[in-house]
This record gives sequence, structure tokens and C-alpha cells, in this order.
Amino acid sequence: MKRLLVIAFAIVPAISVNAQIAMPPTDATSFRDTSMLKPPAGAKVAIIEFEDLECEYCAMASPIVRAAMSHYNIPRVHHDFIIQSHTWSRTAAIYARYLEDKVSPQAAEDFRRDVFANQPLISNQDDLQRFTRKWFQSHGQQMPFVIDPSGRCAAEVAADCTLGFRLGLVHTPTIIVVTAHRWIEVTKPNQLYAAIEHAELEASAPTVHARSGVRKQQ
Repeated sequence: MKRLLVIAFAIVPAISVNAQIAMPPTDATSFRDTSMLKPPAGAKVAIIEFEDLECEYCAMASPIVRAAMSHYNIPRVHHDFIIQSHTWSRTAAIYARYLEDKVSPQAAEDFRRDVFANQPLISNQDDLQRFTRKWFQSHGQQMPFVIDPSGRCAAEVAADCTLGFRLGLVHTPTIIVVTAHRWIEVTKPNQLYAAIEHAELEASAPTVHARSGVRKQQ
């Protein structure tokens, strides 16, 4: 019979290997299918974020997430998750997907950040279209008369939402720091740096080594 002896990190209480960590532990989401909570290939630690472009809390969290990515040099996996009561966020997400597919991922990221920064000026679909047309012009792009005639971009947004429902999302933003073997939901953005440091410490520790605090016994 095998037993796994683990010296727990002081930053969080000892929990089972596959259990959820939330920082802080209050308001943690009861996730369902967590199979997608893995870093992309080549990364030991990453941030997974589900956001809605009309969500004011997403707008407040966005600069914190971006700063953390730069500070720790880790990737972020972005997903759209549309709040049903929001009137223009789905269209904004489709615009961002168009930029991602037809221009560049960086252009899409810049558009999303600028939408967040200008949320107070966008209250309906007409405001969004005016803002987007000006944004395209100021970035040397021609905004198509019909931006998604095939429905491909809308399908990509819908696929992200389906992924969020499968995970069991109930709010935006949902920010999760992931390693190959563990994930941490960050329920307060000001805890993001601590969560990343905890994840990096765990990811860099040898899996089987006496000095790592992990020993397998037969």
C-alpha cells in the first residue's frame, strides 16, 4: 500500500492532492469538471481567466492580472464568459475574436483592455459600435460592415461559454492559477501574487525527493 507524506506549505492549510485551493478561501466556486485547469504546453504555471467585457469587476481585475503576468513572466489563458443580463458584452467579445483571428492576438488583447478602460462610455450596442469603429480607425484597421458573416467568431465565444458552464462558473471574473497538478481559484484579485508564488514554489519542488518534503513509501 502506498502512502503519500506531504509537508504542507504554510500559506494554505494542508489538503488532499486533488482538492481545490482558494485564496482567500471565502466565496470559493464549487467547480465541477476541472479537467481543463492545466497550464499550456511548456508552462509550469499559468493564469486561466474567464471574463465578460461589460463586467465592472473584470475591468478592475484586468490591470492586476496583466501586471502579474509581466512580473512573473507567466502566460494567461483567456476565455469569454457572457453574463446573460449584459446587453453588449457578447458583441464586444465577437469583435475581439475577429481581431484575434484576422489581425493578431495582441490586437485583440489591446481592444479588450481599451473596452474595459472605456466601460463608462459604453451603455448599449450603438455606443459599442461607435467606440469600435473609432478604435479600428485609430489602429489602422478597416472595420468590416458585417464583422462576422460566417458566425465563426460567435461560435468561438459560445464555445468558451460552454466551457465555463462545464466548469461550473457562476461569476466573472473567475481567475485561476494552475500548475500541472494543482489549481488555485483567486477570489480576490489582491491575492493573485500570493497564489502565483505558492504555485511556483510547488511547481518547482521535486516530486520525489527527501528534501522536497514529499516521500513515497511502500
